[in-house]
Amino acid sequence: MSAVATDKQILQKYLQDERDSLLWKLDGLSERDLRWPMTPTGTNLLGLVKHVASMEFEYFGVVFDRPAGEPLPWLAPDADINADMWATADQSRDWIAAFYRRSWAHADQTIDALELDAIGRVPWWRPGRQQVTLHRILVHMIDETARHAGHADIVRELIDGAAGLQAANTNLPDRDEAWWSEYVERLRRVANEAGGRPEDEAGGRPEDEAGGRSDGEADRAG
Repeated sequence: MSAVATDKQILQKYLQDERDSLLWKLDGLSERDLRWPMTPTGTNLLGLVKHVASMEFEYFGVVFDRPAGEPLPWLAPDADINADMWATADQSRDWIAAFYRRSWAHADQTIDALELDAIGRVPWWRPGRQQVTLHRILVHMIDETARHAGHADIVRELIDGAAGLQAANTNLPDRDEAWWSEYVERLRRVANEAGGRPEDEAGGRPEDEAGGRSDGEADRAG
């Protein structure tokens, strides 16, 4: 990147940083762990990457009339609900990672070829909001990728404790396991104090905590 980066270069760098952060969450896990649903709504690592890759193909392809020719049957109108949010048994880690990198390459070709004010159309957004610029889609995909990279952060930490932006840059305090255990216990004590629970009930999950989560904004809602 040049000493004085253009707006497009800045946006593209932020997008790539989020791509890299999301993809490394797959490193070092078994095929089973990569697919294991870790929340009541089935959030899993391979599914997150498959979904984000699919969205890059859609937003930087279909929207600007630059289809990549990549089959995406899990997004077809007759596909099963949430088919883009999990990987089939034959869609391995290597396949999903390569699929994601192909989506980067195609998206980057669109970004390089068009100006930020280039006009596209998002047919799945509601009428009146379908016309967009490349600038808006770049911001949208940075937001979407960062959101799902955050999901992957938590899922990966729950699986094996690995945390942070990337393996070589955890962006977390450099402390040992004992420090982190005390830190977590401290947070539990504060939570109990704020909730009016006795101090000797510091461990465990609050009994009145809801078991599910509310539906979030649909990724393709616009």
